Amino acid sequence: MDEILIGSVLGSTLRVTTPLLLCALAGLVSERSGVIDIGLEGKMLAAAFAAAAVGSVTHSTGFGLMAAIAVACVFSLIHGFACVTHRGDQVVSGVALNMVAAGLTVVLGIAWFQQGGQTPPVDSSVRLTGLIPAWSEPAGAADALGPWLGAIIGHGLLSHNILVYLAFAGVAGVWFFLQRTKPGLRLRAVGENPAMVDAAGVSVPKLRYAALMINGLLCGLAGSYLVLAQNASFSPNMTAGRGFIALAAMIFGKWKPLPTMFACLLFGFLDAVAIRLQGVSLPAGLGGGEVPVQLIQALPYLLTVILLAGFIGQALAPKALGRPYVKER
Repeated sequence: MDEILIGSVLGSTLRVTTPLLLCALAGLVSERSGVIDIGLEGKMLAAAFAAAAVGSVTHSTGFGLMAAIAVACVFSLIHGFACVTHRGDQVVSGVALNMVAAGLTVVLGIAWFQQGGQTPPVDSSVRLTGLIPAWSEPAGAADALGPWLGAIIGHGLLSHNILVYLAFAGVAGVWFFLQRTKPGLRLRAVGENPAMVDAAGVSVPKLRYAALMINGLLCGLAGSYLVLAQNASFSPNMTAGRGFIALAAMIFGKWKPLPTMFACLLFGFLDAVAIRLQGVSLPAGLGGGEVPVQLIQALPYLLTVILLAGFIGQALAPKALGRPYVKER
């Protein structure tokens, strides 16, 4: 039983971490270009609604994914139009996107499906399943690899859908892009010294719009994961603050992909443990009785912030972060 519990917690940790990690990488790319993105929560929520609405109507995983990415990219373009083209306040624009997404998804859900803002559940054939179905259950993994390896490697690591592996591969991909490619180096330079990039003949707005498009792609994948992998349908505010946790993980990770991944894994682990604590009772000396579910659900958020704030040193943001660029004449 111990090996099954360890493998189950490990698998749950990776599944919970996936949308956070995709969203955090989206914010990292945007902010390394100098554009603050408070709107991660709204983009992920809008993408989740698009994936659920299109997936339930078309019965197609591909169309659901494309709709989620398209909607998130549109939100990124709106953010860029307000902040890059017209040099508006980036924080205000991000907050506005969150408010629009929270309200618009409910209004459209009620208008289109008449289910109180929810969407119909997507078919099981549309949902993302494990790449190796035989290892999706501990029993099948144990038969293939033995009890301990089956639970930890088979069920814990090798039973996930493609977006889980894509999210963790994205950490290496984003690192390589920012550190080893010319467009990535230019994007980082825009976040530090946009005037120097402009003097070299490279368009600052184009680079920032490109970063926002990558941001939209990753937010779209994060939102679609919530519907196509974790839940069967969209419900109002189903992101439950994940966008803000991803933003915090990126900041605590000092705008670097690998530390950001570990911060997301910390929240994922705490959330996976909290799920298994639901229904536990207090010792008799503490009054007995069942621990309130609301308290257990809040624990991952509280402990993540406390642990990260206590053990992560000062984070230095990109120097041009949040500063609209005005071309000198």
